[in-house]
Amino acid sequence: MITVVDYGMGNLRSVVKAFEHVGAEVEVVSTAKAVDKATALVVPGVGAFDDCMTTLGKANLDEAINRHIFHGKPYLGICLGHQILFEAHEESRKKIPGLGIFPGTVRRFPSDLKVPHMGWNQIKIYRKKCPLLRGVEDGEMFYFVHSYYTEPLDSRIVATRTDYGVNFTSMIWDGSLLYSVQFHPEKSQNAGLQILKNYTELYG
Repeated sequence: MITVVDYGMGNLRSVVKAFEHVGAEVEVVSTAKAVDKATALVVPGVGAFDDCMTTLGKANLDEAINRHIFHGKPYLGICLGHQILFEAHEESRKKIPGLGIFPGTVRRFPSDLKVPHMGWNQIKIYRKKCPLLRGVEDGEMFYFVHSYYTEPLDSRIVATRTDYGVNFTSMIWDGSLLYSVQFHPEKSQNAGLQILKNYTELYG
């Protein structure tokens, strides 16, 4: 079972449909109690970081996601679900922290670049043994929509990078069952579906 967290930010339908396409049984949940029962969790999302963390906090979903990760259960973050894993976000006007799973900051692309970074771009694979990258080629194209990128302090968690004026982290894997991606696998055709298929076959 793949459990997708609905906290009111992002188009869940495309994520759910993509997982179902690769054979996953999917449930969509919106409570901390349901997250606590989940086996393999997926946290998608688009939009403003402060709104995201505030919404998660009001429903105690931030604590439930932290518990899920702390107990070593599978986690896949997508886009905003990737960024919330870090300590700080430059977008946050209220200085609201992220979940703090990883030390590092989420930074805005430089002003001389077209923002948001939107469209297809390549990944460079740095950790070929990452289970979710099975069947994915180095240089594969994925679909991105974001104005901010993660800057981990620990380079060992970086699974892939992508160049957009900045050589930014596009996927992380900490060596356990914790993964997150800046791109949208549900919108990335065969390569993206391969990642979702790998996650499903391994943990769903």
